[in-house]
Amino acid sequence: MAVPTQYAYRTSKAIGVVDAAPIYQSLPGLERVIVINASAGHVVTTLPAQNVFELGFSPLGSFLITWQRPSKDENGDAVKNLKVWSVLEGQSAGPEEDEHSIVGQFVQKSQTGWNLQYTYDEHYCARVVTNEVQFYNSEDLSTVWNKLHVDGVSDFVISPGEHHAIAVFVPERKGQPAAVKVYNVPEFAGPVSQKNFFKGDKVQLKWNSEGTGLIVLAQTEVDKSGKSYYGETTLYLLSVNGEFDSRIDLDKDGPIHDVTWSPNSKEFGVVYGYMPAKTTIFNTRAKATHSFSLGPRNTINFSPHGRFVLVAGFGNLAGQMDIYDLEKNYLKICTIEASNASVCEWSPDGTHILTATTSPRLRVDNGVRIWHVSGGLMYSEDLQELYHVTWRPQSATMQPPENALQLVPTPHASALAYLGTVKTPSKPAGAYRPPGARGQVTPLAFKREDEGGAAYVSNSSLSLGLGVNGFGKPRKREVPGAELASEDGNNTTTAAVADGDEQLSKAALKNKKKREAKKAKDATERAAGVAPTLDVVLPAATPSPSRSPERRDRRGHERNRSRGHVDPRPLSKQGQRDARRSREQHSSKPPPAPKTNGVPQQQPASEPPPDLTVTSPGGGGTPQDKKIRALLKKLRAIDELKMRRASGEKLEGTQIKKMDTEDEVRKELDGLGWIE
Repeated sequence: MAVPTQYAYRTSKAIGVVDAAPIYQSLPGLERVIVINASAGHVVTTLPAQNVFELGFSPLGSFLITWQRPSKDENGDAVKNLKVWSVLEGQSAGPEEDEHSIVGQFVQKSQTGWNLQYTYDEHYCARVVTNEVQFYNSEDLSTVWNKLHVDGVSDFVISPGEHHAIAVFVPERKGQPAAVKVYNVPEFAGPVSQKNFFKGDKVQLKWNSEGTGLIVLAQTEVDKSGKSYYGETTLYLLSVNGEFDSRIDLDKDGPIHDVTWSPNSKEFGVVYGYMPAKTTIFNTRAKATHSFSLGPRNTINFSPHGRFVLVAGFGNLAGQMDIYDLEKNYLKICTIEASNASVCEWSPDGTHILTATTSPRLRVDNGVRIWHVSGGLMYSEDLQELYHVTWRPQSATMQPPENALQLVPTPHASALAYLGTVKTPSKPAGAYRPPGARGQVTPLAFKREDEGGAAYVSNSSLSLGLGVNGFGKPRKREVPGAELASEDGNNTTTAAVADGDEQLSKAALKNKKKREAKKAKDATERAAGVAPTLDVVLPAATPSPSRSPERRDRRGHERNRSRGHVDPRPLSKQGQRDARRSREQHSSKPPPAPKTNGVPQQQPASEPPPDLTVTSPGGGGTPQDKKIRALLKKLRAIDELKMRRASGEKLEGTQIKKMDTEDEVRKELDGLGWIE
């Protein structure tokens, strides 16, 4: 007879153990946190540990490991907060027996990776420290048994199975690639298998149950290509004997959601790609053997005996679970609706599935549901603020495989009561459609890929002007300020490029066209007898021979931009004479009269342009006048310094010296004939 399955739970007010199918009863006497025998329900031991935040058992249940928050003693030294307890039947460890029940204790500051890792037979255990992994004999944790020195090691995983091996991970640093190395215990002279790769800030190391194969799921914090907000993921496969290591090529773009080994250690499943995701089964040579239909899925889990596989979508997905029978050519058995589930586990006998909604992810509708592999709900229990729930670990050898599909057990009364409260929709609810689109066939652009719609295209294609999933029209690549291109790729302008213009830049060519257009306009105005718009024509500056023709043209264009604007600055005498001479030349040479049929026409006499010579008061004068103005300016400054000193302000030495020169300035003014 098979051993009955059990599951344990923890809420904000209670901890309990429940016998599963077919009894579904809670074990009494669990009002306190103690170590009990789950089969009989009696107390095994009570540990004098307070403020415990994490705990875990060794593989065979001989040791219990607890972790407390880091703290310091009276002397300021760190307290050993990681403790390993010996769990013996009938032992009760009180305060006076504390030293006898503790096997070892360490200082462990980080809660991440806090627990010790044991070999399957509990002969050895290990923990990672700076640049090395330390191994201990499980019975004596006071002395280090062996050390594996690896520079930069940040994580490790000990293999299950009879063959003792360890996989260590070294992240990228100083331009060097990340590395995963596999060693045989205790032969640490060199790795038996190794894989170097970039794009590996952190990894998940997953051994198969026999310890012969290792899956490495590498992930980066940031995706430099911009395709994913959650970083970039890559999958590798290594063999423990070093015969095979390869990157697993996936045929759908997008992140890797989940990867899991089958209990037979001969195959594994991967869920990958943008939604709807793709699920594929691979063999130990990284060759795809079967692919399931596309769908909104992100979880894959094999049953303990490897007959069934569960493909589900949790988190922000609807919570649908598809059950497939691998022995019947991947036949789909059913689809289970488990909305808002945050926990999903197979029972040790491989015939039931436990789902639960836990806090703090969701603080309402917390509870446990147990489903049969055929799709029926067997048990339901609502709990307030459920934090954790899990099956009691049992070996698959204790639960012989059964034909679970032949005989379906009777559901518990709680399952029938829960199903009575669930409202079934009268018709399937679909996506909202505007009134104008109702009663029509759904366009392919609005369908998922698994429904026959267009495949997902990454947002990086938007920069290339491509249409996304059939929406809208493809956009043409346009450069701001540049001339538009026609369909055949030529510019829309039909003007031919003059000889030598191909050497000019676009900006220089544009400025040249503006200058030519201005010259043509001025010529037309002169032909019509209209005066030029520039009232004062300054002599053209001789271009510097060191400047290129393009830069000389650019400066000329900047002068043309001030067309029609009179410079408010006063002109020098030479500038006034040049401007007057230019006006006389324009007035003495009238524009040529236009011809009609080759005969010149008479033009009416135009009035001479007004004299716009700009004069500046005080802008000229003799050198004597300029000297007088400069001396008067010094006197005004000296008077201001006198007023500041009279008001009590402290003056600097240079200012006092300037005040002492007042008599000299006045004498110099008198010599120039200035009368105050």
